[in-house]
Amino acid sequence: MDSLPHPASDTTATSTPANAHRVLVLQGGGALGSYQAGAYQALCHHEFDPKWIAGISIGAINAAIIAGNPREERIAKLKEFWEMVSSSSPLAWSPLLQEDHARSLFNETSAAMVATFGVPGFFSPRFPSTPWWPAGSPQSVSYYDTAPLRETLLRLVDFDRLNNDGIRLSVGAVNIATGNFEYFDNTQRKIGPEHIMASAALPPGFPPVEIDGAFYWDGGIVSNTPLDYVLEQERTKDLLIFQVDLFSARGPLPQTVFEAAEREKDIRYSSRTRMNTDMNRKVHNAKRAVLELIAKLPDNLKNDPLVAVLNEAAHENTVTVVHLIYRSKTHEASSKDYDFSRIAMTEHWSAGERDVYQSMMHPDWLERPQSDETMVAYDLSQEGSENIK
Repeated sequence: MDSLPHPASDTTATSTPANAHRVLVLQGGGALGSYQAGAYQALCHHEFDPKWIAGISIGAINAAIIAGNPREERIAKLKEFWEMVSSSSPLAWSPLLQEDHARSLFNETSAAMVATFGVPGFFSPRFPSTPWWPAGSPQSVSYYDTAPLRETLLRLVDFDRLNNDGIRLSVGAVNIATGNFEYFDNTQRKIGPEHIMASAALPPGFPPVEIDGAFYWDGGIVSNTPLDYVLEQERTKDLLIFQVDLFSARGPLPQTVFEAAEREKDIRYSSRTRMNTDMNRKVHNAKRAVLELIAKLPDNLKNDPLVAVLNEAAHENTVTVVHLIYRSKTHEASSKDYDFSRIAMTEHWSAGERDVYQSMMHPDWLERPQSDETMVAYDLSQEGSENIK
C-alpha cells in the first residue's frame, strides 16, 4: 500500500505536495457525512495525518471527533458516532433493495422516519410542537431539540485535547444578527461543544446557538466549504489539502421533478467548489507572475517603495487541492442528507474509502514539482481524472 511521505518539516519551503503542510477540509451535508469518515479512515491507511482540520456543519462534527481524540482512537470514535445516529433506521432486507425503485422507496421511508422521530444522539422532535412555544424562544424557531448532540459531543470529544493537542481546528458559522460568516478557530479561542453545535445549527430544523451573547446558525447558509478560509489564513506554508465534499457541483440535467429537487440541493450546497478553486488558483498564479515581473525590473526600480508593497502582497506558498466528491447514486433523492439509515451510512462510508484508494492508485502526483503553477487542483477519485483545468 502506497503512503504519503512524511514531511521533513512543516516550515521547510517545498515545491512538491508530499512534503507540504497537510490540511483536511470537510463540507457540510448531514447524513452524507459518513462519506467523510470513510475517506478519513482510508487517508489514515496512507499515513495522512492532518495538522489542520476545517469543517462546516456535519463536517465540523467529524472534525471535532478527529481533533478531540488520540490518533489511534479516532476511527473507533467516528464509527461509534455514525453507528449511533443510524441505529434507529428501518431494517433493510438487501435482496429487496437491489432494484432502484425499491431502494428509493426505502430511502424515502427512512428519511420520513427521521423527520418524525429524530436521530439518536443528535436531535429529537419538540413536544409540544413549535407553534405552542412563546415567540422568540429557541423552541419557537426550530422543529427539533439538539440537546442530544451536546451530550454526544461531550462523550465522544475530549475538548481539552482538542484545544491543546497541536491540531488546528476551524469551524464556520453565521452570525444571525449581522449575517456575517465567522470561524471559530482553536488558535484564536478555546473551542467548546457550543461552537461545533453552532456550525451545525441548520434552520429551521435546529435552534440557533448562543455564544458570548450572539446567536449563530449553520455555516452552510453562507458557504458550505471552508477552503477559502484556509487559503486566506495560510500564505506562508506550502499546503496539501484534501477537500471532502458531499455535494457535487456537476451533474446531469434532471428528468423528473424529484431529480430537479436533488440537483438544486447539490448546486446550492456544493458552494461552487470548482469555481472557488479556479478563482483561488488564478489569484495564486497572478501573484507568481507579479514576482516574476518584479525580478525583470532594472535595479533602479527594484528599490521603489511600491515594488516593496507588491513584493509583500505577491508572496505565495504552493497549494495542492485534492477533491474527494461524493457522487449520488441513482436511487438517492433530495432527502439523501437526512436519510440516516444504516445501509446508507455504510454505503457512504465505503464510498469515501474507495475514492481515497482510487486517488492513491497513481501517487506520482505527490512528488510532481509545482514549477509552473503555485496552485493545482486534482479530482483523482474518478477513472481518467487528473489535474483540473
